[in-house]
Amino acid sequence: MGAIYLSSLLVASACMLLIDARFHLFFWRDWRAAAIVMVTGVAFLLAWDLVGIVSGVFRMGASDGMTGVLIAHELPVEEPVFLAFLVLCTMVIFTGAVRLVEWRSSRSSHVEGPDQ
Repeated sequence: MGAIYLSSLLVASACMLLIDARFHLFFWRDWRAAAIVMVTGVAFLLAWDLVGIVSGVFRMGASDGMTGVLIAHELPVEEPVFLAFLVLCTMVIFTGAVRLVEWRSSRSSHVEGPDQ
């Protein structure tokens, strides 16, 4: 019961990677750039969390769904996995939105020919 949250994050991340693979949006478009964005994003958000923990703003809540394993004081092992999921989800949605806007723009320019 204690790994439900972590398992859910991993399954959700796998689903996002499947969407990414299907449409070549983030890792499947340029894995090197994606890796840099992932590491930078997770590092920034983890630093943000650590500042919040040290200042007393962030505290770990108790949940039966979590493993209870801590990386540091008030920092559960699930947190970096969640942050990685957050960055992955954001980038897949962003690159998908850019692709959709480009597709709609090219489609409307083909529909509206020089006669109109």
